[in-house]
Amino acid sequence: MHHPATGTTREEITIGVVGADEVVRRTMAVARESGNTSWRLVAAVYDDEQEAHTQAMKIASRVDVCLFAGPLPYDVATSRGDLPVPATYVPVGGSAFYATLLRGALNDTFDPRYLSVDSVSATDVHTAYREIDVDSSHVHVQEYVRPESASEFLGFHRDLYERGETTGAITTVPTVATGLADAGIPSLKMTPAGVTLRHALQTAALIGSGAKLEESRIVTMIVRVPSGALPAHASPSNYWYQELKLSLHRELLRDARPMDAAVLVRDEHSYLIVTTMGSLTLATDDLTVAPFLGRISAELGLQLEVGIGLGRSTREAELNAQAAVDRAAAAGGKNAYLVGPSDTTLQLPAARHGEAAPAPPQPAKDAKAVEMLSRLAERLESDEDGERIVDAEKVAELLGVTLRTARRMLHTLVDEGLAWPMPPARSSKVGRPPRPYQLLIEKIPDERG
Repeated sequence: MHHPATGTTREEITIGVVGADEVVRRTMAVARESGNTSWRLVAAVYDDEQEAHTQAMKIASRVDVCLFAGPLPYDVATSRGDLPVPATYVPVGGSAFYATLLRGALNDTFDPRYLSVDSVSATDVHTAYREIDVDSSHVHVQEYVRPESASEFLGFHRDLYERGETTGAITTVPTVATGLADAGIPSLKMTPAGVTLRHALQTAALIGSGAKLEESRIVTMIVRVPSGALPAHASPSNYWYQELKLSLHRELLRDARPMDAAVLVRDEHSYLIVTTMGSLTLATDDLTVAPFLGRISAELGLQLEVGIGLGRSTREAELNAQAAVDRAAAAGGKNAYLVGPSDTTLQLPAARHGEAAPAPPQPAKDAKAVEMLSRLAERLESDEDGERIVDAEKVAELLGVTLRTARRMLHTLVDEGLAWPMPPARSSKVGRPPRPYQLLIEKIPDERG
């Protein structure tokens, strides 16, 4: 449905909010406070997470998208595969975990150093403790993996508490919170922060919008090489940079193919990818993970900036993509940014919540070749040579070997993917000019680690 508003149109999206009473009420309050008049919310409240599918089906015919209170009810509702509308959920952890820790400490509910936590990933928990400079060696975590794992949460908390290993518990599951209270175990239920709920509502609205206008909604993405990652002379004559561009273009085409997306060179340092909203939601697992960012950055050893723009025209989508990639650059490029109509903005991480970013494939390299490259790197560093371009004569000088041995060493480095041959420099001298090689020093830590 569209409504005229100062010369533009805003489509109305109906979001079904499915969860326990407290979370549903809070989500609807956050939606009201946002002032977004294009959102309509329909509530579906359950007493037990296992009722999530039943409650969602009751409202499915009246909504464009379902927003579940967490990953558990989402999995319960979608596992049957018969939910007729797209769905997403409110993520766990983040600022809500910090807030729950603070509440527990200030109210003397438990000692944060001796605690059991469910649902949140162990990595997120221990990272949070490091950031607040508190020892987490006695903090126990049981991550949410699938609906069956949630049935073990109560026993997990109770066993640790009864053995005296913890002073309390943090849970995200209302039924587990009730069980802990009945057992007399000090506990707090982690509830999503307001900013998390706003983000989840925006995600749901975009997914619902995509479902309604899947064929016509244009998505434009800009993938850009950060200026800080460019060589000192990133010009068409720089062989290393041209190789990098070719590699990036090839990897973009590889990831764009499943999206039926077109990949175009935008300028010397960026590419334009055009697709539809439907293809994007499939490629990003319903806007929960960034396209291109994780795998390609890992593959090329290069941090990329990714911006995604939505629009009803190519021009609008590209303008939003430019705004998005600029935001990604300002934030350090760790996440992709999506900008939609009315400046709606989402952050998409390089990896799904609780997962590590994909690591690049590591073909086995010859240990002697790696050691050879390390020795050259050390010599060049002492000479303050930042270009890291050498020829056989330079290698012979740096390592004290014959010219023939130096040539053989360079060929080995090329064969092992540790150097790139470059075009010989033009020379007025008679005879074949020496061939320079670009040493890929950045590959040394990967090989050693």
